[in-house]
Amino acid sequence: MNKPVRRIAIFCGLLVLALLLRDNWLQFVQADELKTNKHNHRVAIARYSQPRGNIIVDGQEVTGSVETNGIDYKYKRTYKNGEMWAPVTGYTSQVFDASQLEKLYDRVLTGDDDKLFFNRTVDMITGKGQKGGDVITTLNAKAQEAAFKGLDGKRGAVAALDPRTGKILALASTPSYDPSKIAGANDSAAWTALEKDKNQPMLNRALRATYPPGSTFKVVTAAAALENGLYTDPDAKTDSPKKYVLPDTVTPLANEGDIPCENATMRVALQYSCNTVFGKISADLGNDKMMKQAERFGFNQEVLTPVRAEKSVYPKDNRPQNAMDGIGQASNRATPLQMAMVVSAIANNGKLMEPYMVDKVRAPNLNVIETHQPKQMTQALSAQNAQKLQSMMETVVEKGTGTSAQIDNVTVGGKTGTAQHGVDNSGKPYAWFISYAKTDNGSPVAVAVVVEGDDKTARDDVAGGALAAPIAKNVMEAVLKTSK
Repeated sequence: MNKPVRRIAIFCGLLVLALLLRDNWLQFVQADELKTNKHNHRVAIARYSQPRGNIIVDGQEVTGSVETNGIDYKYKRTYKNGEMWAPVTGYTSQVFDASQLEKLYDRVLTGDDDKLFFNRTVDMITGKGQKGGDVITTLNAKAQEAAFKGLDGKRGAVAALDPRTGKILALASTPSYDPSKIAGANDSAAWTALEKDKNQPMLNRALRATYPPGSTFKVVTAAAALENGLYTDPDAKTDSPKKYVLPDTVTPLANEGDIPCENATMRVALQYSCNTVFGKISADLGNDKMMKQAERFGFNQEVLTPVRAEKSVYPKDNRPQNAMDGIGQASNRATPLQMAMVVSAIANNGKLMEPYMVDKVRAPNLNVIETHQPKQMTQALSAQNAQKLQSMMETVVEKGTGTSAQIDNVTVGGKTGTAQHGVDNSGKPYAWFISYAKTDNGSPVAVAVVVEGDDKTARDDVAGGALAAPIAKNVMEAVLKTSK
C-alpha cells in the first residue's frame, strides 16, 4: 500500500473510531441525561403512551388513566377525590412534570423501572402493551376522610401515624387542589391560577409548612426535664415563681389567665399549660440539652417518607430565646408531621419509628417487588419516662385543656397549643392539638392537627382545644373503628 493510500486508510479508521466512541458515549454515558432532558419531547410522549399504574389506598385505586383525543399524548392521569388525596399522591402532568409519589415512583408507574424488566420482556414477547406497577400506601381512607372533612373551610393540616410501626395513616392539607385539573396538555390556565392563589393550595402543609408549635412543644420540654433528671416525679412541685422573668431581661413571661402555676407540678403545669413552668424548665436545662432532646424526636433533620418533609427546627439560641423556644415560640418551628412524630414516640414508650407512607410496590402481575420494613429512628426517651409523660398527657384530656378529645371507653392523651406569630404577635394565632389513643394492643394512632385559622373565628376564640382537638378526635375514632 503506497503512502497516500495508507494515510487515507488511517484517517478513515480514526473517523470510524471517533464515531464508535461518540456513539458509545451517547448510549452509555449520556443516556440518562438525554432521556431526562426537559427538551426531549419523546420521553413525555412515551410516558403517556399507555395507562399508568395506580396509587392504592385500602385496596382501592385513588388514581386512574383516561384515553385522550390529543395528537401526542394517548392517556392522561385522573384522580378520585383528588383534593383529599393530593397531599399523598401529588400530581403528574403532561406539561408540568410530577410531584410527590407520582414523581418518586414515576418509573414504576410507567413500567420503566428495572424491577419490572421481567414483566416488560413477557409483554414484548406476547405482544401486549407495556403496563405500569402499583404503589400501595399505608394510608387509612377513613382517617384521611375525617381529617379532610374536619379541615373543611379552614387553612391547616393533619398528620396521623401508627406509633408502633411509623405508618402514615392520614396526611391532609387545606385548602387543596384537584390534580386532575392540571394533568392534561391544555391545562396551563388552571396551573397559573393555582400558582397565583394566595392561599397556596399546592402547598403540602402537613409536610412542607413549618409553624411555631406553641404549647404542644411543652411535652418535649417535659421529656427533657425527665431525661436530664431536673424533675423525676410528675407530681412533685417544681421551682416555679408566680412571676417568671426571662433570663438576662426584665421581660416577664405571662400565663394565659389566672391559673395555678406557682411551683406547680409538671402534671398540673401541663394540664393548665403553664408558660412560666416550662419556660423556666427550658432555661434551667439550657439550650444544648433542649436541642439534644428535640433532635431525639426528629428536629433539625429532613425526614423522607419517602416524600421529603421540611426540616423542623429547634435553634441554637440565647438564654431568653431558649426559654421561649421551650414553650414552642421564638425560632422554634415544626411541621405537623414532626409533632405527630413527637406524640407517636411518647405513645410508643419512647421509641420513635421512622414515618413512611408506601407499604409495598406491586408489579402488573400483582407480584410484590418491594416491601417496606418498619425501622426505629431513635429512642427519644426512656420507656419509664415516656409512661410518666403519657400519664401527664392523659390528665390533660381527662380534666385539662384537651377535654374535647375524649373518646368513650378509650384512653386518650393529648396537648393543646395556641401559637403566636407575626410581628409583635399581630397574626391570628395557630391552633394546635397533638394526641394519641391507647388500646390493649398499644397505641394504634397518634395525631397532630394545626389550624391556621378561618375567616369565621375571632382572634380571641382561636384555641387548640376548640378548633384542633375535635378534628384529632374524629381521626382517632376513624382509626380505632377500622383497626378492630
